[in-house]
This record gives sequence, C-alpha cells and structure tokens, in this order.
Amino acid sequence: MPSDAIWAWSIIVVATACVIIRPFRLPEATWAVIGAGALVLSGLLPWQDAVTGIEKGLDVYLFLIGMMLIAELARLEGLFDYLAALAVEYAAGSPQRLFLLVYLVGTLVTVLLSNDATAIVLTPAVYVATRAAGAKPLPYLFVCAFIANAASFVLPISNPANLVVFGARMPELTEWLRMFALPSAASILLTYIVLRLTQHRALKEETIASSVPHPKLGRGGKLTAIGIVAIGIVLVTASALDKQLGLPTFICGGVTAAIVLLISRQSPLPVLRGVSWSVLPLVGGLFVMVEALVKTGVIAQLSALLHEAVAHSVPKAAWSVGIATAIADNIANNLPVGLVAGSVAASDHLPAPVVSAILIGVDLGPNLSVTGSLATILWLVALRREKIEVGAWPFLKLGLLVTPPALVAALAAAIR
Repeated sequence: MPSDAIWAWSIIVVATACVIIRPFRLPEATWAVIGAGALVLSGLLPWQDAVTGIEKGLDVYLFLIGMMLIAELARLEGLFDYLAALAVEYAAGSPQRLFLLVYLVGTLVTVLLSNDATAIVLTPAVYVATRAAGAKPLPYLFVCAFIANAASFVLPISNPANLVVFGARMPELTEWLRMFALPSAASILLTYIVLRLTQHRALKEETIASSVPHPKLGRGGKLTAIGIVAIGIVLVTASALDKQLGLPTFICGGVTAAIVLLISRQSPLPVLRGVSWSVLPLVGGLFVMVEALVKTGVIAQLSALLHEAVAHSVPKAAWSVGIATAIADNIANNLPVGLVAGSVAASDHLPAPVVSAILIGVDLGPNLSVTGSLATILWLVALRREKIEVGAWPFLKLGLLVTPPALVAALAAAIR
C-alpha cells in the first residue's frame, strides 16, 4: 500500500473524527476545512483535484442556501411557533394526541423543508409550546430528532444527503416515489410506533393544558407559508422533469425571502445572520476529502467489493450494504458516508434495490446515535440553547430500540 495513501487516509480519519467530536468546541466546519487544507498543503491531493471536489458540491450548496433561507424566514415570521401552538390546541389536553400531532407536523416539515429545518427550527418551537402547555418537553423533542431522519427520503428535497448520494443521477420523481414511497411509509410508521411505546409512561403520567397563548400569524408568516407550498410545487416539478434541485431551491428560497421582506419592509440582515453559513465550508471540506479517497483508490476497492457481492446475490448485497451504511453513519456521520456511498454507487450501474438500500442506510441509520447526522447534531445545539442536555448514552439506548425495526422494515420494502 503506498505511503501517500496511508497518510491521506489518516488525515481524513482524524479530520472526520474532529468534525464529530469538536475538540476545543471549534465548529464542525473548521475541522473539515483543516482536513481538506492539510491534504492539499501536504501535496497528497493536487489543488486542481480539490477544486474539482468542491465543484461537485455546487448543487448541494445551492440547495442548502435556499432551504436555510426559507427555514430562517419561517422561524422569524413565527410560522413554526404558530404550528406548534396549533398542535397543542388540537391536542385538547391529551399528551398522547399532542405527541401524534407533533409527529405529523415534524413529518410535514421534514418532507417539504428538509430534516435540517425540523432540527433547527421546529425543535425550539415545540419546546416553547410544550412548556407553555405544562408538559415535559423531552418526549416531544425526541419526536423532532427521530422524524427528521425517518421521513428524510420521502422526496429528494427532504434531506441534503439525497443530493449527495445521487448527485447528477437523481431519479425522476415518479421513479423516486416508486423506489421510496413504501420504504418511507414503513420508516415513518415503525419509528412512530416504537417511539410512542418508549414514551408511553412519560406521556401517561402528565397532564397538559388544553390551550396555550396562540401567536398570531402575520402577513409575513402567511406569505412564507404560501412560499413554502410554492417551493414544494416547484421542486416536485423539477424532480419530475429530472432537473437538478439546487438552483430551483436557491431561486425559490431567495425570491420568497425577498418578497416577504419587501412587503413587510424589513431588513434582510436578521435572516442572513440566522442562516448557518458554516454548513457550506463543512460540506465543501467533506467533498474534498472524499475526492482524496477517490484518488487513492478507496472508492474503486469498495465498488469492486460491492459488485462482487451483487454478482452473488442482489438481495443479500442490498441488505448488507444497507445495514453497513447505517452503522457507518454513526461512526463517521452520514454526510461523509453519503459522499463515499454516492461515489461508489456512481462508479457503475447497480441494481435499484442496492441503490435504494444505500440511501435508506444513509438517511435512516443516523437515528441510532447523536453523531449520526448533521440534523441530529443541530437538534442537540437547539436543545442546548434551551438549557437541555441529552447525553450520547441515553440517546443511544433509545436509538437502539427505535432504529432497527424501522430500518429493517424500510429495507424489506425496498428490496422486496
């Protein structure tokens, strides 16, 4: 094995670990950029190849910017606070009904605005609404964490990882729904059933108010809601026409934000300040590191192993790669795993069940632990702002109960 390859892999492993662990509490993006820079400065990856890696993420960057703009606008206009208070109102004093309603709202937000929006914006709104209703927030906050990943492959727009895995090879909408409609339904249903069972005692022991102060949804909030629906229509149409989703998302998010801010005569600065811009260099750094894996032959070796497994048995290969990917998410986070998996899937034509299993593993596997996905990490950040701490071990114990049934059901539906 060439020494250059060993050094490159060592840098990538250390940088990925630092992205997850965050030594010195530095942002995740810092470590991804340091890792990418170390590969280039050490001469292990030519700068031209690093630029190529960054360019490969263009569609993902545009998608993230558009989604973050509209999600931050919705937060500032109180749309999520309104939806959370509405859920409390319809629960009519029933914790069990509120749990279901929060799950349904979380599903809707994830499907139409991506799992990151559920983690970043819906989580604080649910916290405020449940506290106002006199409920213990944690069972309902767990809903936000788990549905953010469980519903993240209903549509291509439901998770940035979907763009990472498929890239320019994104299936048409009809093909996507054929591949993932049933697995998504299985994932959402099984996640709800097991999560509800695990929270049965906590919900049974509490009483909640039948109503809370209902925030008024102003003109900006209503326009934002209309914009979100319009974005959903545009993106579903773009997907149906087999177009990349990044540019339409960017345009829709920017135009919606501009219209709302102009009509309400607000400064764009609060929206721009609220966007998590550090996500972009994080993703760019990861793309560069994956490009190094391509150049050192890792992707080719993984591809060869996968095609050998496919040659023996497609169903067995699909089950193996789906479970392996799900586990790998929790070791190295699903963004780099998704990038590697996408590179492997792009290397040659693979059977549809195998590709479906890869995506399900990337999207649903992170529900096992707090390190599994960017959305779960963002959920933890949102909780810390409210002075709530959820440790890695309590989350893992819950994830070990919730994730396997949903993963098995989703893979079974995809590999059928």
